[in-house]
Amino acid sequence: MSTAQQAEPAVTPPPAPGPQEADGRTRQRSMALRLLARPEVGVFLGAVAVFLFFLIAAPSVREGSSMATVLYQSSTIGIMALPVALLMIGGEFDLSAGVAVVASALTAGMLSYQLTMNVWMGVIVALVVSLAVGAFNGWVLMKTGLPSFLVTLGTFLILQGVNLAVTKLVTGNVATDDISDMDGFDQAEAVFASSFDVGGVQVKITVVWWLVFAALATWVLLRTKYGNWIFAVGGNQESARAVGVPVRFTKITLFMLVGFGAWFVGMHQLFSFNTVQSGEGVGQELIYIAAAVIGGCLLTGGYGSAVGPVFGAFMFGMVNQGIVYAGWNPDWFKAFLGVMLIGAVLINLWVRRAATRR
Repeated sequence: MSTAQQAEPAVTPPPAPGPQEADGRTRQRSMALRLLARPEVGVFLGAVAVFLFFLIAAPSVREGSSMATVLYQSSTIGIMALPVALLMIGGEFDLSAGVAVVASALTAGMLSYQLTMNVWMGVIVALVVSLAVGAFNGWVLMKTGLPSFLVTLGTFLILQGVNLAVTKLVTGNVATDDISDMDGFDQAEAVFASSFDVGGVQVKITVVWWLVFAALATWVLLRTKYGNWIFAVGGNQESARAVGVPVRFTKITLFMLVGFGAWFVGMHQLFSFNTVQSGEGVGQELIYIAAAVIGGCLLTGGYGSAVGPVFGAFMFGMVNQGIVYAGWNPDWFKAFLGVMLIGAVLINLWVRRAATRR
């Protein structure tokens, strides 16, 4: 056969213009499904529902002073819920967070009063102690490989006993002495426990700190290498280590962030009430963890946000004060929290399944 008689190679014609049928493997998800995939969407809807419910059930909630109180209650939970949420995204949780708050306040109060020092010295020492407790938790966890449940449960019991025993030994009482007349108190109170006026309503400074910390935590999670490390160690610690993530550094610093949150809330309590009861704080760690879980963080790690716990803490504050404003028996508060927790977990589960369904 001659060269001229050889068949021309087949050429695939270009696809016809117009919409093409998408392959199911590469199909773009709708905007609604992408929104549902966000861990904070479910708790946002829940927070709106709780807010609307108490607006109807407790008309006094509509007043500015009432909302300021709700936000204040939310902020004292939310400031601690943020580092607890970051730790949970990193695959761990801290049962000592509640008593660590009180330990920090006791350290600052007793050191300042017993040694007649400027209260800022007590504040600084309390910060060092809180960070050291967090570093200890992280170090023991990484050194032994024990679950964070056991490590932090041990720290919880140690701090609970030390708080009470040392306070009684030093002060002869179960509470610290009043430090309101000591040097530096007014300046420290302005930072940790002051109020400011907004339209005739007094708003606590903790509300501002809460939102600032939430914005900072969101930036860290979504815009920094450290945020990527948090998700990586929470998703799969060994895989993260294999690709060069500093697992030990990340986990220890996450526990230290919880220590920082405990210090800040402890200072707020100290300079709000001038004294601290040594037996307080027990049970608060469950509130912080629950706010993070309601906010969309998984106990298994690797999933969550910093925005979700903000709404979770708001729901707690709304229920806590809403029950009072509605004139109901406050003994029902814990029952409401339990219903909220189970409901939020189920909603988050449904949201994630709906977001991943093709």
